[in-house]
Amino acid sequence: MYAVIQTGGKQYTVRPGGTLNVEKLDGEAGSEVELTDVLMVADGEMVSVGVPLVSGAKVLAEIVEHGKGKKVIVFKYKQKIRYRKKTGHRQQFTRLAVKEIVTA
Repeated sequence: MYAVIQTGGKQYTVRPGGTLNVEKLDGEAGSEVELTDVLMVADGEMVSVGVPLVSGAKVLAEIVEHGKGKKVIVFKYKQKIRYRKKTGHRQQFTRLAVKEIVTA
């Protein structure tokens, strides 16, 4: 069984017992999160595709931790005018442990 969910403007394929990193969500480590933007649910031969969401379907997950991703270097440069600007960015994420996929 697996599902395709949408959170933080991105889509993820999730399975019970799996983990994934998503854009930062509110909540403390150890608390449960209910993701209701389910786009598709597949259970063996039965596949439910939403228009745009599957009604009554949700994914139950637990927040494992919050963290920061790898640093991305942003370097701006303009030739002949001595302009150089170097900055970095680390995107915050939330690691989720998927517990259950509930269908209606």
